[in-house]
Amino acid sequence: MYSTVCRVATVLQTRYTAPGFWRAGLNLFLGTEKLVTNPSEKEQLKTFILRAREHLDEKENEESMPNNRETDTRFLFEGHLTVGPEPPPPAWLVAQNLARELSILAEPSGDQGANNNGESRAEEMAPAAAIMNFLNTMTVDGDLEAALEESLQNVMANPKVPPASKEVVANLPVVTVTEEIIARLGKETQCAVCRESLLVDDKMQELPCKHLFHPPCLKPWLDENNSCPICRHELRTDDHVYESRKEREREEEEDRKGAANAVRGGEFMYV
Repeated sequence: MYSTVCRVATVLQTRYTAPGFWRAGLNLFLGTEKLVTNPSEKEQLKTFILRAREHLDEKENEESMPNNRETDTRFLFEGHLTVGPEPPPPAWLVAQNLARELSILAEPSGDQGANNNGESRAEEMAPAAAIMNFLNTMTVDGDLEAALEESLQNVMANPKVPPASKEVVANLPVVTVTEEIIARLGKETQCAVCRESLLVDDKMQELPCKHLFHPPCLKPWLDENNSCPICRHELRTDDHVYESRKEREREEEEDRKGAANAVRGGEFMYV
C-alpha cells in the first residue's frame, strides 16, 4: 500500500490542483500514516500531509481574493479560442484522465509470476484499483471532487474482510513441539509473528494449513484477520454475508473453469 500511496502523491503533485483531489489525497495520507510502522515511511507520509495542507491553504487564499473582472469563457464554435483564460475541463474528462493514470499505476511491473508476490502486489494496488473502478462507473453529472473524496475515504476505511470465527479460533488444536516436529520442519523454523525459533515442549497453535504459531502471537492477528499470516489460507468467519459471497464466487469460478474446459475439449459447441 505504501508504494501505491507514494505514486498517488506523485500524480497529485504533477497533474492536479483542484482542492477536492487534494482533500481526498490528504485523507489518504492521514489514514496510511496511522497504518505504517516503518519510521522512514512515516516521515515521508508526514511530508505528503504537509504538502497537501500547504496546497489547500494556497487554494483557499486564492478563492478568498476578490475577482473584479468576470471573463466570458463561452465558445462560439468548436476550436474557437477565447480571450479569457481557458475554462476548466469537464468532469468526465478529468475522471477519464485520472482513471487512465491510476490504471497505469495498477499494472504489475516486471515478472510477478509467483503466487505470493502476486497476492501482495494485489493488496498494495487495492487503493488505486478501487479509485479507478469508481471513476470508471461515475456519471458525468456527478460531483467529481466530493465523490472522489468519499471514494478515498471508503478505501481507507476498516478492512472489508471480517476476522476469523471465534468458534473456529477456540477449536484450533494446540500441539506440543517434539524433536520429531523440529526434525520435520527444520531447526531454523520460527513463529512467523515473534520470530522466535521453535523449542522442544513449546505449545504451538496449528492452523488448518499446518503452520504453527504461539497462541499469544496468533490471537491478536486472528482478532483482526481471517487468514494465516504466512500463506493467507482463509478460516471461516462469523459474517454470513461474506461467507455467502465467497461461496458464490467459488461456484462462479468453477463454472468458468468448466466452460473453458468444455470449449477446449470441443464439447457443447454448435456449428
